[in-house]
Amino acid sequence: MELLFSCYSERCYPVGYLNLNSTEKNLNLSRSKFCPTRKSRVVYNGVNDKRDTLRFLDLGHLHYSKNKKFKRGEVSKLFGSINSDVVVGNEDVRNVLEKDESYTKVLVPGLPDESTGDHGSAVTSCSWEWKPKFNVHYERSGSENVNSPPVLFLPGFGVGSFHYEKQLKDLGREYRVWAVDFLGQGMSLPVEDPAPLANESSSKQMDLMWGFGERTEPWASDLVYSIDLWKDQVRYFIEEVIGEPVYIVGNSLGGFVALYFAAFNPHLVKGVTLLNATPFWGFFPNPIRSPRLARIFPWAGTFPLPANVRKLTEFIWQKVSDPRSIVEVLKQVYADHSTNIDNVFVRILETTEHPAAAASFASIMCAPKGELSFQEALSKCQMNEIPICLMYGKEDPWIKPIWGLQVKRQVPEAPYYEISPAGHCPHDEVPEVHLLSLICFSLLCLSFHPTFMFLSYVLYRFQYDRL
Repeated sequence: MELLFSCYSERCYPVGYLNLNSTEKNLNLSRSKFCPTRKSRVVYNGVNDKRDTLRFLDLGHLHYSKNKKFKRGEVSKLFGSINSDVVVGNEDVRNVLEKDESYTKVLVPGLPDESTGDHGSAVTSCSWEWKPKFNVHYERSGSENVNSPPVLFLPGFGVGSFHYEKQLKDLGREYRVWAVDFLGQGMSLPVEDPAPLANESSSKQMDLMWGFGERTEPWASDLVYSIDLWKDQVRYFIEEVIGEPVYIVGNSLGGFVALYFAAFNPHLVKGVTLLNATPFWGFFPNPIRSPRLARIFPWAGTFPLPANVRKLTEFIWQKVSDPRSIVEVLKQVYADHSTNIDNVFVRILETTEHPAAAASFASIMCAPKGELSFQEALSKCQMNEIPICLMYGKEDPWIKPIWGLQVKRQVPEAPYYEISPAGHCPHDEVPEVHLLSLICFSLLCLSFHPTFMFLSYVLYRFQYDRL
């Protein structure tokens, strides 16, 4: 794996550049060794497919004191002396060290390993009624950590809170963590038909597709699954369910929503982390921003769907909901095809079988743009001094790192992580690296601390192979 780290804020600075090359592999021991071109040494030990362990030696010219203790927010102990050994994963440090026993060992908690009985923090599925008939599904973990920082995860298009299961189980051991399904997606689809068919003798196929009727139910009269609806959903969720400002993390569409929400509600946000965030959303003009242009388009995602839209939706939905199509999309967005995506596939498939899924899809695709563009939302966040962290999978075929670098140019103080091999969902492909980077960012937001300097060096650039 290669991870490029860059930070140019006044609080931190890049302290080195490691260029690592593979020199030895032993498949029987599931071990890879790497020797950098500099004096520093990095060794990766992959004990098995479920556990990755990284060891860093001779990090050199880091200036921080091991006498200063910082609990991982209360995160975990992440610091040591200048010559330190960093382990990512739960392997016993003794299994990693071959020599240099004098080095201080620093353990960074990795993913829970269920094969050893470590199931991580318990994850609870919940439902919150935002408005009548507007039921929002979310998952939470670590609610007992009352004095720990709150973190909210927002999913990408077509998935839900289940996509952050690894983060919930791991971070929930120390943090308070939530992941929410956007209305119209995941398990936040309506429980009643927003536009039922009037004719009871309609075809069976139409009976199985909600939202295709001629009239709209009163509760859905203004319903459109737009970026502004999700912004309001997140706002009320934080105010009514979480009850305090949060660190907010979003992947793809969730990244856009996270930034857009923060631009309008800076008082509810401690920091924003963008994971391959889509830099645009919506095809049709916003009625507030461009009222004249919006009037040209008579329909913009509301219910009921017009007759011609219904026919087009039926045709497209048959294609996109086909299990083979779902598999092909997952192959595109996951760079590492050894990643187990069985649960992701099953959960997406379950969503497509909901009777409201097709009409919700049509509403989402035809909803108007937001009042602010991605760049404008970013500028507002920068004006309000909201800390921003950027993480991008290098092999993403859709949101390539060039988009993240453009954000970096606009917000030069933002830490930037480019991970390879990783695609559109780096939090699911390489959760260990994502979690370590997130912890690092939270420390930066809390205050300048030598731990952040140490992790900045560790994360600056390294490579390893997942065996």
